[in-house]
Amino acid sequence: MRKVLKHFKPSVLPILFVIFLLAVQAYSDLALPSYMSNIVNVGIQQAGIDSVTPQKAPKEEMDKIFLLMDKEDADFVSSCYKEDKYKDIDILVLKDNISEKNTQKLAKILQTPMLITNMITQSDNGKFNSQSSTGSVDKDKFEKMMQDAQKAMTPENQKKLMEMVQSGKKLDIFSVLPLLDDNTRQKLTEGIKEQIKGIESLGDDSIKQIVIPYTESIIKSAGVDTDSLRLDYLIKSGLTMLIYVVLIFICMTLIGLLSSVISARFAMDLRSHAYNQIINFSSNESNIFSNASLITRCTNDVQQIQIVIILMLRMILYAPIIGVGALFKVMSMGSTMTWVIGLSVGVIMTLVVGLMVVAMPKFTVLQKLIDRLNLVSREILTGLPVIRAFSREKYEEKRFEKANTDLTGTNLFVNRVMAVMMPAMMLVMNGSCVLIVWVGSKEIDSGNIQVGDIMAFIQYTMQIIISFLMICMASIMLPRAIVSAKRLGEIYSTEISIKNPEKPKEFDDTKKGYLTFDDVTFTYPGADEPVLRNISFTAKTGKTTAIIGSTGSGKSTLINLIPRFYDVTKGAVTVDGCNVKDVTLENLRGKIGYVPQKGMLFSGTIKSNIAFADENLSMDKIKRAAEIAHATEFIEQKPMGYDTNISQGGTNVSGGQRQRLSIARAIATEPEILIFDDSFSALDFKTDFAVRKALQENIKDSTVIIVAQRISTVLNADQILVLDNGEVVGKGTHKELLENCPVYRDIAESQLSKEELQ
Repeated sequence: MRKVLKHFKPSVLPILFVIFLLAVQAYSDLALPSYMSNIVNVGIQQAGIDSVTPQKAPKEEMDKIFLLMDKEDADFVSSCYKEDKYKDIDILVLKDNISEKNTQKLAKILQTPMLITNMITQSDNGKFNSQSSTGSVDKDKFEKMMQDAQKAMTPENQKKLMEMVQSGKKLDIFSVLPLLDDNTRQKLTEGIKEQIKGIESLGDDSIKQIVIPYTESIIKSAGVDTDSLRLDYLIKSGLTMLIYVVLIFICMTLIGLLSSVISARFAMDLRSHAYNQIINFSSNESNIFSNASLITRCTNDVQQIQIVIILMLRMILYAPIIGVGALFKVMSMGSTMTWVIGLSVGVIMTLVVGLMVVAMPKFTVLQKLIDRLNLVSREILTGLPVIRAFSREKYEEKRFEKANTDLTGTNLFVNRVMAVMMPAMMLVMNGSCVLIVWVGSKEIDSGNIQVGDIMAFIQYTMQIIISFLMICMASIMLPRAIVSAKRLGEIYSTEISIKNPEKPKEFDDTKKGYLTFDDVTFTYPGADEPVLRNISFTAKTGKTTAIIGSTGSGKSTLINLIPRFYDVTKGAVTVDGCNVKDVTLENLRGKIGYVPQKGMLFSGTIKSNIAFADENLSMDKIKRAAEIAHATEFIEQKPMGYDTNISQGGTNVSGGQRQRLSIARAIATEPEILIFDDSFSALDFKTDFAVRKALQENIKDSTVIIVAQRISTVLNADQILVLDNGEVVGKGTHKELLENCPVYRDIAESQLSKEELQ
């Protein structure tokens, strides 16, 4: 897993930038419900007035409010206003240079006196004993308080009061309060507060809702156009919301682009790393994994990880940011409905845990079933001629159908689980909305919350639930990606047994082309018995060494030790005087031309296949190699000649043509050592003889190693090794072996007539 995660290193800065964009997007998303709430609460219900503090007010009205304050508060409020005129009315205008701190303090001081002033004004208009549970005034107790206040007046002030009565002027509390001393006025004010029922239980928000209409009336009387004020507030809030929406759009676009690039590059690095690892596998490591499994790991497994990375950068990282932010917003609202969120999250978590317990074990099975389907498909497609020859189509159809049905069944199970999850989540979300509206309606009725706050609460709740929904989706997708990452990690952590030495040596140019096996023994990994035992021989430059033996005697294994497809268990293989383990693989294999038993061609052209070892090979050398391999005849018959397309695996040419092109590829770069692993078996006797004769005449400076089954292929070799059960039982020329080696003689007698032997 660690080797998979290290591929994130080049993308650290882009990922950090994506996280920054996610934070900006979350901030914008979290701001929108608050603005929507303000539009409803302030813009619509409060005429765009967001504070009880009047910007402008008639001086006469403000004087009433001052009477209900203590001297210190009255002096502070007075210092925040300046005097002005509006239509011959004295007004007070709020100063422009008031700090935010003083603005908040001013609103806190004004709200209770303004509430009392408003309620007393309503009482004077005949609204005593209002049916409302808050803010009503008991008329009898109020009149008793007024009588007690009059008795506490000085004789001089009582005289002024009588004069006011005699003049016919209507008396109210605001006429009486100026005639009282500070102590009596304070007691009367406190008594009035006690008589306004429920004022003690009202919070700041509730008082604000009651006072705002009064604020609207007094600023309107001071010349403020409240309709324009409402419109300006709505336009300003709407434009701010629009800016946030555009910002969200920009962030989402950039996040989508960056996450796609990051995930694509990460997937590319994973595939490259896996490919570079696989390409350096020796035969030992290649036997651990099937080809179908390696293909699945480099394609489907990488794709699963890529999908999760996109989800992680676009959703999974965003979920906790928006969830925690929305939770803080809800807590800051001071609502008593937070238990609804807890209930919803609890239900969601229960669903997720249940789904994970059911679905997670299936993801490991799913990847193995994909491996199996790829394996069966590959076997059927590559073996079609054999299947048709033995009329096994029905059997292979059933075999494929079983692998396909198993995969489909598991996929359907996982998809059904996912299909159940989404409706369940939507049920929880919609149920939460209904519950919030039901509980919130009671809160609105009791005056503890406003309509806009309910709307904002619903949106914040949805954001919290959606964040958990995102995490749930991740919890379903992540296990499958983890399984895929572990499968890729198995490739990365597989130790390569054949690799370059730490301090490579250089070849000895004085022994160019010399190949030596010195007491070589080889055992396949995990095998009990060695395949080769105590093999010793020397192949010299310009000479041909042939290796012959019965099937399973170890011929191909022996030559696979030369280019280090395997490493010897005991002894040493030397090329140009150097142990093959002491030089780099590139330098070693650069000296060798290898023709495998099965001619393998690659998609491209005839030219590109012959020049496979060196793409800059000249056309003259390509044609010379084709001529030596006797491939010129069929190449020149094709309309495109050397530019003729070759399909994957060389399926559009015959087996013999494929083999001759493989021989031309091996000799094109004029290597020091040429290895033919039973490479003439697909050629007819005439072509076999012609190719070997051309090799003998034209490849005089190379050491030639030929593995063969046919005596006719090796009888002219300078040295023939006879292998039997992994041991050299004969060494010499054809004539010498006929006389001295019974195994060779038995092979020869089985293939040649008595006349040919003589």
